[in-house]
Amino acid sequence: MVDQIAITRTVTVAAGVFAPGHLGELTRLIPFEMVDEVLAATGRVQQRLRLLPARVVVYLVLAGCLFAEYGYVQVWQQLTAGLAGLGLVEPTSSALRQARARLGAAPLRALFDLLRGPAATTATQAVRWRGLLLTVIDGTVLSLADTPAVRARYPKQRGNHGGSGYPTLRLSALLTCGTRSVIDAVFDPISTGELDQARVLARSLHAGMLLLGDRNYAAAQLIGELAATGADLLIRAKTGRRLPLLARYRDGSWLSTIGTLRVRVMDAQITITTTEGTRTGSYRLITTLLDPHTHPADELIRLYHQRWKIETAYLELKSSILGGRVLRARTPEGIDQEVHALLIVYQALRTAMVDATDTQPGTDPDRASFTTAMTTARNQIIQAAGVITNTVIDLVGAIGQAVLAHLLPERRIRVKTRMIKRSNSKYQARGPNIDRTSYKATIGISILDSEP
Repeated sequence: MVDQIAITRTVTVAAGVFAPGHLGELTRLIPFEMVDEVLAATGRVQQRLRLLPARVVVYLVLAGCLFAEYGYVQVWQQLTAGLAGLGLVEPTSSALRQARARLGAAPLRALFDLLRGPAATTATQAVRWRGLLLTVIDGTVLSLADTPAVRARYPKQRGNHGGSGYPTLRLSALLTCGTRSVIDAVFDPISTGELDQARVLARSLHAGMLLLGDRNYAAAQLIGELAATGADLLIRAKTGRRLPLLARYRDGSWLSTIGTLRVRVMDAQITITTTEGTRTGSYRLITTLLDPHTHPADELIRLYHQRWKIETAYLELKSSILGGRVLRARTPEGIDQEVHALLIVYQALRTAMVDATDTQPGTDPDRASFTTAMTTARNQIIQAAGVITNTVIDLVGAIGQAVLAHLLPERRIRVKTRMIKRSNSKYQARGPNIDRTSYKATIGISILDSEP
């Protein structure tokens, strides 16, 4: 006789037509009360109780980001897969579309405003340097559904190689480097540049922050506007940019001005050595931290490497979550709704990851696997698990346990520049013989004191 075992699970969800309104274990971070609050504040609470209450539709839109490969009917099926026996009626695709249109974008915008900001963490060594919160700014492009309504608001991107196949929007975000939490974000048609979006994101900068940015953000007027917020800056500049020399410091940096703003300039030669050889490049960084004793040049140069955290965050948004797909929404209002939902889900996952690593003192949040967290969150939705907790809440939960069980190794030093490998790219591809070897590497920094 074959041995058998029976497994019985208890699932606790909201009652009646509200039952499908959940996000699995992530509901703990985006609870019913929070969703109901933003619905009331934005005037989107249903006038009469429908098959699809507004709260349920909010969770449907959020779940759609975790199941980007599915249509909304299939997303509904994931939400109700663990609710067998409740006699729930499956709505039609048309009903789901109308419900999302009734909801609009305002509740998702309000929900994002509640959730955005640095994640609370005890890993101060990962998020701060000499008391300053490390932040980074950059932009990316998202592809949209090719419909007349979308194209009227978000035109296709022009270029020397025929332009983009889909309408696009430009998304710029301000993140914390250590946890990759979203402090603020803004998106516009592709015709709006990253510098204009940076001026909007300046609303979330304040004293006590150190903002990292690439060469695109070294424009004189923008630097002045960002510095006026009280935040300090560490931005890369072109090595050939002519700046006045006002004074030299013993650490190799020198005092200069950009417009009316005093800055400190650091010219450095960075050498990366592996078993395959040595590669050298020149960098120029400018900072508003003017004291070389409290903020040494060699530390600032090494610190700038943290700017790459936003590149991996965009990879997680566009590749891990979206899988390289265009957004579903077929109207500008729907795009507003979907982008904010995407940012909310990303923030919730990052918060769950930080909650997990914080339970093991000394664990760098970098070691938490985004893919592990996202996959576990999807599984919890399908099982409708962890929706309503006991009075004692375990901050780790199933998502945190999975993250801690599959911690990544310490981050390796980046030894190669970013390169596009698509065959139709105007950039030279690496070809079929791509070296995927992971090398142990050492970095050498030489601060240059040549004339500017």
